[in-house]
Amino acid sequence: MRLVLHMRAKSGGIVVPVHYNRLLQGLIYRHLDEAVAHRVHQQGWAVGKRRLRLFVFSRLFGRARYDRTTARLHFTGRVTWSIASPVDALLESLALHLVRQGEVTLGRQPVVLDSVEVALPPVYRRPVRLKALSPITVRSTLTAADGRKKSYYYAPQEPEFGPRILENLRRKIRAWTGEDIPPDGATFRPVKVSNRNLVVARYKGTIIKGWTGIYELDAPEPYFRMALDAGLGEKNSQGFGFVEVWEPRSRASHRVAGNADKPTARGAA
Repeated sequence: MRLVLHMRAKSGGIVVPVHYNRLLQGLIYRHLDEAVAHRVHQQGWAVGKRRLRLFVFSRLFGRARYDRTTARLHFTGRVTWSIASPVDALLESLALHLVRQGEVTLGRQPVVLDSVEVALPPVYRRPVRLKALSPITVRSTLTAADGRKKSYYYAPQEPEFGPRILENLRRKIRAWTGEDIPPDGATFRPVKVSNRNLVVARYKGTIIKGWTGIYELDAPEPYFRMALDAGLGEKNSQGFGFVEVWEPRSRASHRVAGNADKPTARGAA
């Protein structure tokens, strides 16, 4: 399940730091019922020694300019933002709070929520091409010669990238459903990815590398659904790995009913 939000500044434009993932993550947690926020953030869904939070969100999309002096992005006009999760209670709680409130604070700015849409789930097919709306990150923790730990981030062209994506999806499915579903000959590969798709982000002072671009997933349906609902790769709840189905020679768009004064929800609880 996924929500598509359309927002605009109450006055002027929306200004955010270039590394704004933490602001968006905080906005989500602040607008959840306390019990839901506790279940997602504090408990998560366990698989082995890992606890997964099972939600993902996209970058902000809209007209923007980058101010090098302040390292901030200045958005003008309407901004689109998407959040996805297999946890319906999370998205229902978020949508209800946002629609009731009608206005949120992003950073220290009041932002008007024009509308909230529940996007229809796409039809499953195999293979499917996916577009990354936030960078996909895949990494290993290595030990340097001096004994210090460091992260190695894989590029999509490296042979480890695809299998790690699939194993990550398998863990998410097991954490959410309790079922261990074999990949059944599944593959994941880059289709249209170049060096321009490399994104170097900062989250709580940590450098994270990820990749946007177009990819092909050939996998059983639970893998397809989990990729869309919980994201690809790691650090999904920090805003990495949000993908949508990509159609050649078409441009994805979200049509929302509503007006500029009061937010509306289509299909929301």
